[in-house]
Amino acid sequence: MFINYLRESYIYFLLPTIIAVVLVPMLKYVGYRLGIYAIENQRTVHHGKIVSIGGVAIFLAFIITMSSLFVADKTINSIIIGGMIIFFTGLIDDMIDLSPKIKLLMQAIAAIIAMQVGGIYIEMINLPFGISLNTGLLSLVVTFFWIVGVTNAINLIDGLDGLSSGISIIVLITISIIAFMMNRFDVANIALVLAGSSFGFWFFNFHPASIFMGDCGALFLGYNIACISLLGFKTATVITLGFPIIILFVPISDTLMAIVRRRLRGEKFDVADRGHLHHVLMYKLNLGHKNAVLALYMTTILFSACAIISFFNEKLGLILLIVLSLVFELFIEHTGMINPKYHPLLGLSRRIIGWPKKRNDNE
Repeated sequence: MFINYLRESYIYFLLPTIIAVVLVPMLKYVGYRLGIYAIENQRTVHHGKIVSIGGVAIFLAFIITMSSLFVADKTINSIIIGGMIIFFTGLIDDMIDLSPKIKLLMQAIAAIIAMQVGGIYIEMINLPFGISLNTGLLSLVVTFFWIVGVTNAINLIDGLDGLSSGISIIVLITISIIAFMMNRFDVANIALVLAGSSFGFWFFNFHPASIFMGDCGALFLGYNIACISLLGFKTATVITLGFPIIILFVPISDTLMAIVRRRLRGEKFDVADRGHLHHVLMYKLNLGHKNAVLALYMTTILFSACAIISFFNEKLGLILLIVLSLVFELFIEHTGMINPKYHPLLGLSRRIIGWPKKRNDNE
């Protein structure tokens, strides 16, 4: 059945890939002519003039393919309309720098459109023993923060060549696989379209990148991933409800750690720093640019595999998730990502078995 699906659905991935590949060189030319380059700051690692409107290729490839291969309904229209709001907000920000409050306002409007027009929210959760929980107003609140949060999470990890685009591709393909297994072929195909749009751009974005997606691309990807990941889950079990969180573990955890880290320092959330996962891998662990990106690809693949395994065997999936989470927690403590003094598991290990030894008096 899966082979037959691939034969019928490959066009949903191939068409946007081709469109994006054709568009990127044009955008590089236009970007250079208009002087739209990525601005170097405390968080960036690039040097020189690199065009930062590559997200236009992702946006156009997605819109053109969706218009060609799908019959519009309320849900699709809401995603496209909300996505356009997010995209143009990001594009303007790439050119003239919008204030964080304006960007957040536009993200909120787009999220409300997805929820109210497209009906994208979780309506009921089926618990064990036949218990059903109608989430009501709580559902709307959670969905709103999910959409806005994931939108910004994908943007925050866009710090190394090919990182955000590559992780987005892995996430979207995983969503497509799970949607297929749930017989939600519409959701699977939409995810493939966005994955193909990102893949065509990724060829030019992987290290050494010749073009960046900019906020217009990263925010657009984040918004659509947030919406697509919720499609089909209006009525969900606990485990299926957890799929999007597991698949998006890397960007979500990186965003949460950034919030806590900056809060502890007394800094604003939008202040750039080099404390993100990719910076830690690149600088503290000396993996280098490309290897740091590949390491986060592999991490995303492992958590995505965990979500797929959970679909077939919840207990095994839960065990794997706990193991991966513990390893990730040890990594956070060892590298001091949140705070140099934050090491509850390592501290417990020292008290019980005397390992690992303290590196200095402040640890």
